[in-house]
Amino acid sequence: MVDYIVVGLGLAGISFCEVLEKEGKSFKVINDASQQASQVAGGLYNPVILKRFTMAWKAKDQLENAKPFYLNLEEKLGATLDYELPVLRKFASIEEQNMWFEAADRPDLDYFLSTNILPNNNPAIDAPLGFGEVKYTGRIDTRTLVKLYKNYLEKSGQLVSESFDFDAFTTDGEYVTYKSITSKNIVFACGYGLKQNPYFAYLPLNGTKGELLVIHAPDYKEDNVIKSSVFTIPMEDDKYLVGATYKWKDKTNKPTEASKNELLEKLKTFLKCDFEVVDHVAGIRPTVVDRRPLVGKHPEHKNFYVLNGFGSRGVLIGPSASRQLFDFIEKNTALDLEMDIQRFTKKYYSN
Repeated sequence: MVDYIVVGLGLAGISFCEVLEKEGKSFKVINDASQQASQVAGGLYNPVILKRFTMAWKAKDQLENAKPFYLNLEEKLGATLDYELPVLRKFASIEEQNMWFEAADRPDLDYFLSTNILPNNNPAIDAPLGFGEVKYTGRIDTRTLVKLYKNYLEKSGQLVSESFDFDAFTTDGEYVTYKSITSKNIVFACGYGLKQNPYFAYLPLNGTKGELLVIHAPDYKEDNVIKSSVFTIPMEDDKYLVGATYKWKDKTNKPTEASKNELLEKLKTFLKCDFEVVDHVAGIRPTVVDRRPLVGKHPEHKNFYVLNGFGSRGVLIGPSASRQLFDFIEKNTALDLEMDIQRFTKKYYSN
């Protein structure tokens, strides 16, 4: 008997497992690694939507929760995960510069947006109008995080590496049983895999395919995240992440030549040095019609829960949403109405 079964081990599953461990709850994780959104994510934490110069949903509060969360994971797993990096937004016009200054005067945004226009000192970048700097940003190495956390759970005997088999899952109303595992609660944190879940498939999870490139560019010599029509994020050994695409029809994890060409075309509009593509990855982001997470309890089964719909902001949302779900289950505290799945239950759910 355990307190929880957690299905999925991406950013949502890891975040919730961390809360469970901190609160002394026993759990088992079922994971088949079929959903790759967390592993192929850029891992960028940036509270500002740079297309419109607006704050992302509750991003400041999420960032305050996320920073100590990842610091604790670094100590626990013995690895660097959080790389603090400024994000430099390349200006395409004088109008964009003016919009930046207007945005920097707004509450909340003034904390993150520097009012100093940074000149471009990198000969490998075409940016005659300079950059705006977003402060307190960085990258979480999500690929390393998922790998090390999986190893951590394997060593403690808490991980079952297999696809969740709904034919081997039963409930008596009080407890749930998966094969030989009996639990008080089950939390589905399986990303886009939720579409195959017979209990929560009614939720309007869209799924957006994202593709990233890894380039090797020894002459780039850039230590900041550069955001133009695509972003470049520095890694180790003169490598950079380049992304990302947003495709709504293709629901496979297979990289495509079309998206690769799209990324390269946009990259070449500002990158003026030679580079080589050394990797190309894809995954399906769990996105929702209203761009809010899907968190809460099944309308009929009292101990079935969902933690999903983080989209491209799982690095920021995961820790806060996981804590909210745990407190909702264990302390009966209300969920944020904007993320509570009750907002969709009446419209979409039928027996």
